[in-house]
Amino acid sequence: MKIIYIDPEKCLACKSCELACAVAHSRSKDLLEAIREEPRPAHRVNVIAALDVALPLQCRHCEEAPCVEVCPSGALKKEPDGITSLDANLCIGCQFCVIVCPFGVLQTDKEGKAVIKCDLCRDRLDRGEDPACVAACPTGALKFVEAEEVSKTKREKFLTEYKSK
Repeated sequence: MKIIYIDPEKCLACKSCELACAVAHSRSKDLLEAIREEPRPAHRVNVIAALDVALPLQCRHCEEAPCVEVCPSGALKKEPDGITSLDANLCIGCQFCVIVCPFGVLQTDKEGKAVIKCDLCRDRLDRGEDPACVAACPTGALKFVEAEEVSKTKREKFLTEYKSK
């Protein structure tokens, strides 16, 4: 499964990812039109800044997703491709998923009636494109890569640092 990998050393906290996400989830898919839409399109990625680090955070599509386990209406489910999907029509707004999310990234819509979450821009993936947040990142802080690639790179970096000590 592919995941969104974040390199915090490259993030400028410019919030281009937030804007691109909101436009990608708008009815018009156009920035100028999306600004006028009611309700305004919401982004599913939030740039969090703490001290000297900024991180764009969104649903991590957990392998064993607690949000799916706790959802009483079946609005959240794991797809065969690993994406944790949301059927907003089934969401009852109980917010159990918001409470159990280990990353604190699930949020409710402006009316507080339903949850909104990252869907990895499913429509873009179906067209062979990267998620909007990844495509919009001007510094390459966000990358859409195979999970195994990240694990392998991190392992190699750890072993290199360990051997040099």
